[in-house]
Amino acid sequence: MSKKNKKYMKASKEAPEAQETKVVDNENVAAAEAEAAAEQATESQEDDANPTEPAEEAATEAATEEEKLLKALAEAEAKYNDLHDKYLRQMAEFENYRKRTLKEKSEIILNGSANLMTAVLPVLDDMDRALDAMAKTDDAESCREGFKLIATKFRTTLEQNGLKRIETESQPFDTDFHEAVAMVPATDDMPKGQVIDCVQTGYKLNDKVIRHAKVVVAN
Repeated sequence: MSKKNKKYMKASKEAPEAQETKVVDNENVAAAEAEAAAEQATESQEDDANPTEPAEEAATEAATEEEKLLKALAEAEAKYNDLHDKYLRQMAEFENYRKRTLKEKSEIILNGSANLMTAVLPVLDDMDRALDAMAKTDDAESCREGFKLIATKFRTTLEQNGLKRIETESQPFDTDFHEAVAMVPATDDMPKGQVIDCVQTGYKLNDKVIRHAKVVVAN
């Protein structure tokens, strides 16, 4: 057999072994690829089952923010309830104060009238005695003197309770106290703007004018 034929026979014997080795290598590669794919799928499932750290942090932050909002809401409600209670108490106190003030004012008015009436009673007694005396006598002069005493006592009683006459004689005309009802020409003895005569007496009660004096003024 020639050398060429020997090499061919040898190659023919070795070829099946090489092909068999190649098939085994391909199977090993395929198995490795399948195993890698399975591992990747498992890791993907684990990743889906377990959330990532950023997602957990976001959820934690959201929960913390919600807790803060709920706490702030609770504090606001507590403050509102406290202010509402204070407002109701203040309104109740003010209403009680208003009622008490009105009652005290009414009592002051009533008591003031009662005090004045009590002060006037002695004058009323004198008037009754004067009327009885006038019925028993014809002496006009004594009656006149008695009446003057009663009038003086009455004026004194009123002055003690704050009533005062407004002065008009030889006074300059003042619209705060006087009311001009007539005017006469001014002269040397009666300068312009001076009160000449009083038609009706004016009065002040505790320095407050309750009736202006009606006067005649030089103009």
